[in-house]
Amino acid sequence: MNDVGLPLRPVAPDVCVAPQLGPEAMAEAARMGFRSVVNNRPDFEHGPDQPTNAAIAAAARAAGLEYRFLPVDGGYQSPEQIAAFARLLAELPRPLLVFCRSGARSTRLFLAARQLG
Repeated sequence: MNDVGLPLRPVAPDVCVAPQLGPEAMAEAARMGFRSVVNNRPDFEHGPDQPTNAAIAAAARAAGLEYRFLPVDGGYQSPEQIAAFARLLAELPRPLLVFCRSGARSTRLFLAARQLG
């Protein structure tokens, strides 16, 4: 994936993670070739200035992207959340873009989900 424009880090050939993305980033993600987006950051985790799931979801769908919201805590991802993410990895069209506050929890979630597969 060409990472010009968005701060992406590949974790697999067809999966990238990113720090917090806003609604305006969804059209760019679609232009870059992504087909799906997963938001791992809970709404209002660090205050009211954070873009909401609803706003990002609307922008993602308007850009033609599949979108899922799987909020997880930054310090702990439960076995149930890891299993849910593994299901998303199996069902969502690729390339896939996953984000949270910094990209770290999305990376941990991806790596843990891959261990299940």
